[in-house]
Amino acid sequence: MRLGLDLKLQNGVSVSWRPSEEFPGHLYRGEGILCGTPEEVWDCIKPVAGGLREKWDDNVTSFEIVQSITDVLCVSRTSTPSAAMKLISPRDFVDLVLVKKYEDGTISSNATHVEHPLCPPKPGFVRGFNHPCGCFCEPLPGEPNKTKLVTFFQTDLSGYLPQSVVDSFFPRSMAEFYPNLQKAVRKFHH
Repeated sequence: MRLGLDLKLQNGVSVSWRPSEEFPGHLYRGEGILCGTPEEVWDCIKPVAGGLREKWDDNVTSFEIVQSITDVLCVSRTSTPSAAMKLISPRDFVDLVLVKKYEDGTISSNATHVEHPLCPPKPGFVRGFNHPCGCFCEPLPGEPNKTKLVTFFQTDLSGYLPQSVVDSFFPRSMAEFYPNLQKAVRKFHH
């Protein structure tokens, strides 16, 4: 997938984007190499209530499982704090999440927004919508203690936000995600 714009950042992370085919916004793609096995990286980002993600990710204030459908499929609600100097108010997202483990050792989380009767709009939050998105923790051949993490986001933040605010927030937020995740992997697994 060739994306319209590509930012190579000093820590080896690249963030690129192009217009989404799902909604009038962008599909963002992040890629970077992290020190840690795919299992260690996954442990810090996996979608579980009370998981490590709530402890280290400044963009997640809470994560809850609304309904477990199978051991790999659930409906979740993620709440996020205000951002971009409070230009973006708190959001919540309700998603159908599928976790998949592949024979080569890759672990992925794939999600898209759903409506759910147990998740009416939450006072004080704007309901956002994740169009098909996900992350892939891939083993690096010959590097057992490193992981290639590829992330895809196409999030409709909803509300009355200028597109320029959204366009500046997402690439910066994704670029910060990788070094913050690396710190979490070191903290919780080394």
